[in-house]
Amino acid sequence: MTTPAPTQGREQMPIDKLIIWIGSISSIVVHTIIFIFFFALSLFGIMSWQLMLLVLTTTVSLEAIYLAIFIQLTVNRNARELQEVSEDIDEISEDIDEIGEDIDEMSEEDERDSVTRARQEEALDVLTNDVRRVLSDLEALKQSR
Repeated sequence: MTTPAPTQGREQMPIDKLIIWIGSISSIVVHTIIFIFFFALSLFGIMSWQLMLLVLTTTVSLEAIYLAIFIQLTVNRNARELQEVSEDIDEISEDIDEIGEDIDEMSEEDERDSVTRARQEEALDVLTNDVRRVLSDLEALKQSR
């Protein structure tokens, strides 16, 4: 047997407990004992068959009405909870999309950074070659003096 999700408001707690009890084995046992009791009343002549059947069918009809109400309460609560879960899933999906966009932007930035680094390395190589050439020219000038 599972326990229901927390409900909104304290007044729903007894209803939740009743719904859980109605769906339990102990409820089946209690109902069976009540039916046996009513049939025993008629079998031992304490109550007429007509009166017993009238009371029993009226009780069962009222119980069916209440069970239908309890079922609808449970369906409504589950629908609300499902809607909340659906909204949470939508929010998570949006977050995932945003993270994906951020990753794409970061990848583009990394790509741009690597292009910039490559250009800087080329410029550094050119500058290094220019400095070497200037140094060799200076060396040549020193030796010619």
